[in-house]
Parts: sequence; C-alpha cells; structure tokens
Amino acid sequence: MNEKYSNLMESFTFKNGVTLRNRVVMAPMTTWASNDDYTVSDEELNYYKKRVTGVGMVITGCTRVQPNGIGFANEFAAYDDSFIPSLRKLAEAAKSGGAQAILQIFHAGNKALPAFTPNGDVVSSSALETEATAFAPSVTPRELSHDEIMEVIHAFGEMTRRAIEAGFDGVELHGAHGFLLQNFMSPFFNRREDQWGGSLENRLRFPVAVIREIKSVIKKLATKPFTLGYRISPDEPQEGGLRMQDTYELIERLIEEDVDYVHASLASALSSKPVDSQDEKTYLELIVEKANGRIPVLAAGSMVTPDDVASGLDKGLSLAVVGQGLIMNPDWIEKVQNGQESEIQTTIKASKVSELELPEKLWGVIQASGPWFKLED
Repeated sequence: MNEKYSNLMESFTFKNGVTLRNRVVMAPMTTWASNDDYTVSDEELNYYKKRVTGVGMVITGCTRVQPNGIGFANEFAAYDDSFIPSLRKLAEAAKSGGAQAILQIFHAGNKALPAFTPNGDVVSSSALETEATAFAPSVTPRELSHDEIMEVIHAFGEMTRRAIEAGFDGVELHGAHGFLLQNFMSPFFNRREDQWGGSLENRLRFPVAVIREIKSVIKKLATKPFTLGYRISPDEPQEGGLRMQDTYELIERLIEEDVDYVHASLASALSSKPVDSQDEKTYLELIVEKANGRIPVLAAGSMVTPDDVASGLDKGLSLAVVGQGLIMNPDWIEKVQNGQESEIQTTIKASKVSELELPEKLWGVIQASGPWFKLED
C-alpha cells in the first residue's frame, strides 16, 4: 500500500467503545430498489454485499419512521414491526463484510412524496409552500399539531427499537437535505409560534427531543454499544434560511446530548463554503474547528479518490464518507490496500455496468443525472 494513504487504514474508536477497522465509511445512498411492498429487495441486498467487504462502517440509505415520511419512490420501509424480517436481511447484508452497520432513519417532512403518502398527506413544521426538487413536487404541507409532533418523536424511538432487533449496530438521524428535522431547525421553514418554533432554542426542541427518545430506547434495549449519529446540511440557500450560527448551536447540543458523531452532507467536502461566506474557510474547516475534538466529524461530498479521502482526513475529518467512489469501484478499499489506486475508476464504463450490480432504478437515475457520472464505453 502506498504510504501516503496510511491514514485511511488507521482504526477509529468512538467514545462508546466501538472500533472501526479503518476510516472509510460507505455513504448512505438511496437506491430506489425496494420491492413493491417496500420490503428490501434481493437487488438491494446484492448491491450492499458487493460493496461492504473493506469499509469500516456502512450507513444505509434512509428509511421513514412513519408512512407519510416517504421521500423516494421504492424506498425500503421499516415503520412497522412487520418489516423487521426485511430489515434483518439488510442488516445481515450490510454487516456481511465485517463492517459496522448503521441504519439511517428520517421523516421527509415537506419533501415527502404526496403520491405515496396516505391520502396525499404531507406534513412539516409549518404550512409553507415548498419548491419542487428533482425528486419531490411543490407542495404546501400541513402543519403538525403538538400531539402529532409527540407521535413522530415516539416513532423515531420505535424505529430505533426495530433497528436493534434487526441487528444493526446503530442509527443515523437524517437531519439534512431539508427533511423534517431540518424543517424544524430552519428559521425559514419553521414559522411556528408555539414551543416548537420561533427562537433558536425552540427550533432545536424537536431534534433534541428525538435524540433523547432514541437515547432512552438504546439505554433500555441495546445489549452492546449502539451508535447514534446525526447528519446535517450546514445551511440553506434561501434568504432567512438556516445559517452556520444555527448549525454551530446544533453541534453544541449534539455534544451535550452525547451523540456519537456528526455527519456533514456537502456538495464538495473539500471545497464547499457557506452561502454567506466571509472568508476562505470551507464548511469542513469550520465544522471541524467548532467540534474541536469533542465529537467525531464525518463528511460526504465528492470524495471519490484515495487522494480526496486522505486530504479530508488531513483536514481534520474523523471518518471520510465515500459514495460515488464505491458505486463505481465496489472494491475501492481493496485497491487502495493492494497499491492499485491507479485502477480506481472515476467514471462508469458502460461495458462494465453489469459487473457493478447496480439496482435497475438506481442505474436509471445515474444515467439521467448529467454531471454526476460521465459514462464511457
């Protein structure tokens, strides 16, 4: 192995005592691959098994805690105990290569898909019209009542119980990408005037309550250390939206609540900067500086090559989260370990697609995604 990549292969131990064999994490990636009944498909299981042999930790794609939290078509479900057998298969696949397996859980909030929610019911922190995205139409969600907020909090705890029963090693709260946890954090999307909105303290109340519910379930049911992570988008593009100062306070709360790691979702982990950037510092530099060694920092975003990952770790990342690199190179870790980094592909060769075992709908999204991948014959 090339010596300059030695930091990638160092072990890492969380405060809860869980040790990872290296510092590379498989990114949580939606695959649009569930069966029609929302159970995990063989296609998705094979996709994971193909990619988990070398990494230190695997974070699954997201799954909703309630039926109306669905964010993607053919998103595997786990909001009911009937899905535990399906969830167990996913845990076994994710752990089949010896990595720790983390189930990413969320509620899509105002980005839920009305075509797939019961009665088209889309809910959020406030009834504010949303803009259409590549995956979700424009909607005006219904504002959650206090009692419904308490039900969502309970649902996050119940999902954690299922994750424990299914054999996962932890859960990650998806508080990024404008989903429900971020809907409440955002001063733009949260226009409430009760205890769940207004001041930053009130806007933090929902994510903190979810964390505490999950920690309670872990303490009660987990028979071994069970990891809890939190994924963030550091800010929002809208005028009056989430800003780094809000995120700094969220990080402080994550530390106070003894969350095991914070995971920043970025367009480019090595170069992206805040929307109101006043200097040359990147999100990564600012978050690492704020964390100051008090909580492990993970980041995802365009880290495709070993050089990218090594650079991220050198900049203070605890763990580097790799997505596209593992889609294109299921044996990414093995190639680095064997000194074959020159063989790591940064584009998909159309002639090699069948070897990658990509779920059909994921392959369709990749082909339609423009600059995400450059296809080569």
